[in-house]
Order: sequence, then C-alpha cells, then structure tokens
Amino acid sequence: MTTELASLRVRDLGGVFAARRLGRELAAGLGLDRQDQVRVATALSEISRAVITEGGNAVIVFGADETHLVLTVTADGPVPAEGFTAAARLMDTVTSDGHVVRMAKRRPARAQTDLRAVGEQLAAMLPESTLDELRQNNQDLIAALDDLTMQKEQLVSLNAELQETNRGVMALYGELSDELEQTNRGVVALYRELDEKSEQLRTASESKDRFWANVSHELRTPLKSIIGLTRLLADPAGSLSPEQLYQVELIKKASGTLLTLVNDLLDAAKAESGRFVIDPAEVRLPALLATLRGLTRPMADGKPVNVVVSADGAPAAILTDEAALTAILRNLLSNAIKYTDEGEVRLDVTVIPDRVEIRVSDTGIGIPKNQVERVFEEFYQVPGTRRGGTGLGLPYARRLAGLLDGELTLTSEAGRGTTAVLILPHGTPSVGTVVVADDDPGFRQVLKSMLSGLADHVIEAGDGVEALAAVAANRVDLVLADLAMPRLDGAMLVDQLPPVLPAIIISGHDTPAPPRASSLLHKDHLTRERLAFAIRRASRAAR
Repeated sequence: MTTELASLRVRDLGGVFAARRLGRELAAGLGLDRQDQVRVATALSEISRAVITEGGNAVIVFGADETHLVLTVTADGPVPAEGFTAAARLMDTVTSDGHVVRMAKRRPARAQTDLRAVGEQLAAMLPESTLDELRQNNQDLIAALDDLTMQKEQLVSLNAELQETNRGVMALYGELSDELEQTNRGVVALYRELDEKSEQLRTASESKDRFWANVSHELRTPLKSIIGLTRLLADPAGSLSPEQLYQVELIKKASGTLLTLVNDLLDAAKAESGRFVIDPAEVRLPALLATLRGLTRPMADGKPVNVVVSADGAPAAILTDEAALTAILRNLLSNAIKYTDEGEVRLDVTVIPDRVEIRVSDTGIGIPKNQVERVFEEFYQVPGTRRGGTGLGLPYARRLAGLLDGELTLTSEAGRGTTAVLILPHGTPSVGTVVVADDDPGFRQVLKSMLSGLADHVIEAGDGVEALAAVAANRVDLVLADLAMPRLDGAMLVDQLPPVLPAIIISGHDTPAPPRASSLLHKDHLTRERLAFAIRRASRAAR
C-alpha cells in the first residue's frame, strides 16, 4: 500500500526546480544514498521539464510503500518520450499509460523511516503557487489604488519596475533551465557509461576465470606425471648417485610447490565463478577434526611447534558441506603452522546459540594491524613475511565460508600471533507455515515428509494460482514451488509474492533460479539435508 506524503502542481520552470528539490528531500528522508537522491531528483526534473516545454501542466504525488519510494506524475497531455526515456534510465521501474507516469526506486532494506516526519518536512518545503501569489498581489494593488488614488503615478512606476524584474527573473529561469538540462544529460550519460564499464568488468572477470581454469587443468596433468616420475627415479633400488637423488628430490619439491599453486588457482576460480556447488549434509564434526589432526601434525615435523586440534565442545554433527569445511580448516591450520616457528597452533570449537565458532590460534609472527584485511585480497602477501604460497588460500577460504552462510575473520598483531575465527550457523532450521506448490500430488507428499520436523504447518497447492490464494488467506513464512506448473508457473508465482516472503524453487530441469527466489533445488538430487540448508539460508536472508 502506497502512502501519499505530499503533492505538487508544476506549471512553470519554478515548479520544475521545486519538484527536483522535493524529490531529493524525499529520497534523503527515506534513507537512499547520495547517488540515488540525485537519480530521483534528475528523473523528476526531466519529466516535469519535458511536460512544461510542451506547454502542459503536471501534478506530482510523492509517496512511499513498504519497499519503494513511489512518484506519480499526472500530466494534462501525453508525457513526452524524451522525459520518459531519461527517467527510465535513472529509476528502478517506470511505467506509463500516456498521461500518468509511475516511478519507483527501492528503499534500503534496513532503513528506519518515520513517514509522518518525512511528510511534514515535504509540506514545509512546498512552494506557494505562483498563480495564487499573483492573484494576491493584484488584490493588494487594487486596494492600494482605492485608498491611495493620489499615488497613481508612483504605482505606475512601481508596476513598470516590477515588470522589468519579472523579465529578469524569467531570463534567469531560462539560463538555469538550460544549465539544468545540460546537467541532466551529463548525469544520464555518466550512468550509461558506468553501466557499460560494469559490463566490461563482468566480461573481463569471466574471461579471467576461464583462463585460470583452462591453464590450471592443462598444467595439472603434466605436473602429476613429473611428480610420479621423480618418485620412480628416487626409488632406493634405483641406480642413481647421491647427487642425482638430491637433484631429483629438488625437482620433486619444485613440482609439488607448482602443483599446489595450480590447485589454488583452480579452486579460487571455481569459487569466484560460482561453479563450486555446495552439497550440505549432516557432518560428524569430531570425526572431521580427527582427520584434520592426522593431516596437519606432519606439517610441523622438524619445528618446535605443538599442533592441537581439540574436539572438546564440538557438536556431534553440523549441517554443512564437508569438503568446503575441510578445505577452510586445512587452510587455516596450514597457514598457522607455516608462520609459526615455535610455540603452539591450536584449534578449538565452541557452541553458542544458533552458531558454531571454530577458532584457530597460533603463536607465530603475526600480521601488522593495518595489513589484516589485505590478506583476504587475491595474491596479496604481507611484505617481509613471504614463506611460499600463492596468496589465494585465505581469499578462497573466506569465499567458501560465505557459501556456507558463515563468516571468517582474523585478529592479529605483529610478533604476537594470529587468531582466525570461523562462525557457521548451527541447529535444525525451523519455519512456521509453508506453502508447497506443485501439480504432482506425489511429489507434494515427498516434500511434506521432508518438512516433518522443519515446518509447523504445510499447505498444499496444485499450481501458482492456488498458492497465491493460500498466501493471501494465511500467514505464510515460506513458499516451495515447482518451476513448471499450469496456469501460473513458479517463476511468475515468485514475482507476485510479497517482497518479504522467501521462496525456494524446486525443479526437475537444469535452469537458473528466478531472480526473486532464494535458491533452486533439483528434484532428482533433493535430500532432507539440502532442503533444510536451503530453508535456513532463505530464513536468514529474510531477516
């Protein structure tokens, strides 16, 4: 529902400037950033200026709903295409039926706004109508003429002076209008250029990912062959001399380092391009930590470093992706061992409400405080502390943590060690009322069975139309919808749901998820764990 906050009738160039000023003030009051304030103001002035230029008038209604700033421009004739096109480049949505143009710009999700206070602020800024002001002036002049007939010559002189002033004001308005038009054109051109640059950057990023993936695949096979051949050559039963064995060992170490680099590049490219697929399951955390304990302790051989991987306090199981979690923790432990010359590297687990906190701390060389966040940049390594590696491990670990709906942070101080903290969501997700929309009754029963223990109440719908009716009649917390349904399919259903209502698409086809869907699950690979993970992600995103 849209709340009307103020309205303004635009008859001349003065009204155009007033509309621009009110539009910017409304955007600021609703919490939009500075760039969006300029976009809103420019869109309003472009449309109203175009209407005035064609000799028409317009009424602008300033309003807002739960998610958008809403502007409605009603002209007494068709809205010129020039103004409509410029506004369409600057606002999120612009629709028109000829005389009425409706524009909307999304409000910040977490902005707290007092609409009453915004309306009062706009009312205080509304200009007095130029026509009303002129009418009042004429009445005052008539009264003055009646009372002061003896001052006729002086009034004539004042009237001439007033006309000269009006001509000066109109000339000034003309100059300002030309300047405003040029500025608006520059703003539109600038945003067009920014859009083009963004597209170029996206294309370049995709090309980079393809390059790293292709190069990594091409290098990995020969490197493995080299490592295998060096193992054969280093066989004690062979005929190589001690010097030759030493040289073969050098080749083996160099090949291993290069293979690690190639693997890091390939993993980073997969995570950045979105090709790393999360496969959630109930992971037995103590067993995973025991495996890590065996893998990481040999890394500290030859160094006075005590490696402790403690499962004390760890939950029996956690809903996550085992491969991704193992990769994150192995990276954190290997980094800690690499940069610790003596002392201790320790992994501890703590369960807090709805979360698991995994902490990896060391007594190593540490990181200067001004460099802590930079270590999450690709290929960056702290100056003076280079000990091999690619600078991709921590950026890759942070990306994986994000895919697991978690968070990875570092605290450190030079010479006093580093602590990495991985926080992951924990516990069985729960949701209130769920609408299951699918034209297959059998699959609806499958979903109802999987939702047992996850949802308090399940409402079945045979298609998108029935699902919308169920949402309108009930307080619904989540919608699970098939993509292909009669009458109204899943994509159209999701677009018509309230913006705050999360939705998950479950389809038998390999297709991208609709933009409004929280995620897409494949029917052939659906498990209770994957469904629970998707529900938890959708619930967290809706908060």
